Amino acid sequence: MEQKTKLHEKLFLGLIMLFFYLPIIYVVIFSFNSSKSLSTFTGFSLQWYEKMFANRTIMESIWYTVACAVIATVVSTIVGTVTAIGMSKSSKALREAINQVNNLPMLNPDIVTAIGFMLFFTSLRIKTSFTTMVLAHIAFCIPYVILSVMPKLRTLDPNLAEAALDLGCTPMQALWKVIIPQIMPGIISGALVAFSMSFDDFVISLFTTGPGVNNISIYVYANVKRVNPTINALSAIIVYVVTIVLILVNVIPMIRERKLKKNEN
Repeated sequence: MEQKTKLHEKLFLGLIMLFFYLPIIYVVIFSFNSSKSLSTFTGFSLQWYEKMFANRTIMESIWYTVACAVIATVVSTIVGTVTAIGMSKSSKALREAINQVNNLPMLNPDIVTAIGFMLFFTSLRIKTSFTTMVLAHIAFCIPYVILSVMPKLRTLDPNLAEAALDLGCTPMQALWKVIIPQIMPGIISGALVAFSMSFDDFVISLFTTGPGVNNISIYVYANVKRVNPTINALSAIIVYVVTIVLILVNVIPMIRERKLKKNEN
């Protein structure tokens, strides 16, 4: 009976993994198709990758996406980390109030947030552009950074900063040399979440961007009803980059641990 249960669990897990990864594998395979067909693989070719890199619109959309994600990640990580540290030193009532406000952007549907940003910029007579899109991305990324940093701050000894000050550190030195290194894993995870949220965003970007400023999501949406295999090539490259990053993130700590063990021995 237990063996059958384990077999069913493995089968169910396999079906779920297949459901998640089969579309990705499909896109990668057909990015090398020699024809425009999205159902029949007629032969191996790199022509869609060549056309993608030769397409100025695609290159601009990649540039806008990466630039927006990097700026939003850097700013939201700094602001979110400082806010989280300030919250950890605040009273319980104030901390709970800020937490409730912080959860609103994450609980709100994207379309509501997008319309809110659009109306906000319109009411201030601010013309939508790349800048407004970046500001919107920063605003909705900050709560995710705070949510990632706060758990690490809760694990810190509340007397750690005071001990650093007693030993001669200035408040800034205590922050940079004591607190920040201790919560660095939370900061990194918050930055990664912010980057992925900004890179992947479509709805908010569509409502806050200006004419001629399109990120990858908007470009794909504009061409989704056309037979355009260059989108397969673009999607495949994103898969390659994400895969390489995940491998590096998981492999580098393993290498460091092995080196530390060797040095200890």
